[in-house]
Amino acid sequence: MKSDTGSELVFVYGTLRRGGSNAFRMDGAEFVGKGRVEGKLYAISWYPGMVLGRESGWVTGEVYRVSPEQLRALDEFEGISANEMEGAEYRRVGADVILDGMPCDETLHCHAFEWNGPVAEERRIASGDWLE
Repeated sequence: MKSDTGSELVFVYGTLRRGGSNAFRMDGAEFVGKGRVEGKLYAISWYPGMVLGRESGWVTGEVYRVSPEQLRALDEFEGISANEMEGAEYRRVGADVILDGMPCDETLHCHAFEWNGPVAEERRIASGDWLE
């Protein structure tokens, strides 16, 4: 997640992706590549929520290299206060991301925002791609 330059790797899968309504929040970040993680994607409202899990499907997204300040700004955007998880819709977790073109046994360990609330299976996005 943290590189030797002090930057952080973040996996985004919804409105923060290029073409998403909040993509501007990634301005200044370095695009690393498209990728996927094991999990399920749900339509929560006008935005998605991801639930990580092995052998449950794939969620499509993008990896960015961000500064520690930009990571804190993303935490704020996702509703995560410093050291507070109670009542937050999302939690920041570590996720193993397979970049497009990378062998399945090679992963990047990235920060990701996992949905922390209830989900309804009928709201699952079977393709795993919010922008599709």
